[in-house]
Amino acid sequence: MDDTLHAALGRAWLDDIGWNLLTDLTAIDGRMGGSDGERRAADRVADALRAAGVDDVRLQPFETNRWTRGSATLDLLAPDDRSFEALALPYCPAGEVEADLVDVGHGTPSEVDDCDVAGKVAVASTTTPEGGRFVHRMEKFGHAVEAGAVGFVFVNHVPGQLPPTGALRFDEEADAVAVGVSKETGAWLTEYAERGGRVRLSVDARTDPAESQNVVGRLGGGPGRTHGGDEHDRTDGTDGSDVDGDLLLVAHYDAHDVGEGALDNGCGVAVVVAAARILAELSPRLDRDVRVAAVGCEETGLVGSERLASAVDRDDLAAVVNVDGAGRFRDLVAMTHTSEATADVAETVADETGRPIRVVSEPHPFSDQWPFVREGVPALQLHSDSGERGRGWAHTSADTREKVDRRNLREHAMLTALFVLELAGRDVARLDRDDLVAAFRDADFERGMRAADLWPDDW
Repeated sequence: MDDTLHAALGRAWLDDIGWNLLTDLTAIDGRMGGSDGERRAADRVADALRAAGVDDVRLQPFETNRWTRGSATLDLLAPDDRSFEALALPYCPAGEVEADLVDVGHGTPSEVDDCDVAGKVAVASTTTPEGGRFVHRMEKFGHAVEAGAVGFVFVNHVPGQLPPTGALRFDEEADAVAVGVSKETGAWLTEYAERGGRVRLSVDARTDPAESQNVVGRLGGGPGRTHGGDEHDRTDGTDGSDVDGDLLLVAHYDAHDVGEGALDNGCGVAVVVAAARILAELSPRLDRDVRVAAVGCEETGLVGSERLASAVDRDDLAAVVNVDGAGRFRDLVAMTHTSEATADVAETVADETGRPIRVVSEPHPFSDQWPFVREGVPALQLHSDSGERGRGWAHTSADTREKVDRRNLREHAMLTALFVLELAGRDVARLDRDDLVAAFRDADFERGMRAADLWPDDW
């Protein structure tokens, strides 16, 4: 690293632009996709990106479905008579069912297969057993409904009377009622299921057409490069560079309506803004333009990133850096989604900085890299590791700012900027479609993705 880079990183270590943005976002009363709060958050992110030195910052609106939470009740009818606190899960329809309880453990396909769930309410944990991949909530719900369940109860594995939330489908209403309950409530429901328990599950909710927005901007790379709007000049080698296509640095700024959304993903968008300030200082060193985006409606179906991907020719993008989960905890995780090139970038930065960055190659479809990865664009998703399995405080009312260490925001912003700088100078190979499909199948994703209606038709 030369003196210019050292100076930029040194200033970043004292910079609170990320923390200040996180503070303002978490003070907004709800950033649910399509809401007024999400729009206020978009305006605040746009201001922060401009202050960071990002050019041509603007909002790009798009249509979406806004789900609005109403009341939810979970009443035990037998063998006792009692009620439990419950939260409707996004895109749950309004409705009511009465049915027997059935405990499906972690809700993995094999566990659902081993139970008779037809006409019953399935009770599943938010976590999955060690030794295998993490099975997403949408997969568990999809498996249970596919097997005939008429209701679904998602049980938090984190104690503290914290019912979890999380979408059942991507941007469309689901076909069965579903709620989240606390770990403590789940212990009762598991016991009641063994004793022939029967429940009434009632949900009041609505889904309406709405508008959300992405926040987009650009950082220019290298002498003689031009940028602005959606049309731009790309290098053809005449400026001494042999790289082609832009980089995309992205994070989602929306959050669920039950908490502050500090960890998921206030930290991520704060890291992107702080990294953008570093990159703006170093823009003459960039061999590519860097598109910077804060997308809406991730929690309700990757709607913002889907819109972003649909407006970009994949050949115009060299790679995507998705910051979803970075900044939360001390140790960074670089998820490479089968790309050997982005894995090498992560390992190079880890070696040069001496930071303990864990590289994970296995792909998944549950964050904003997915619309790009499935089209062959290499990706690097930056996450962080608490040492525990599952979401932790995220998707609960306990996802609050005081759990964030601003030192993690600063350090992960510095590392994110270094990833982008390293990627900018490389010719990054596209993902091979057959290899990508094989990786998803090898990781046992196909059945779950089909149950969640996520498996691409052309795969």
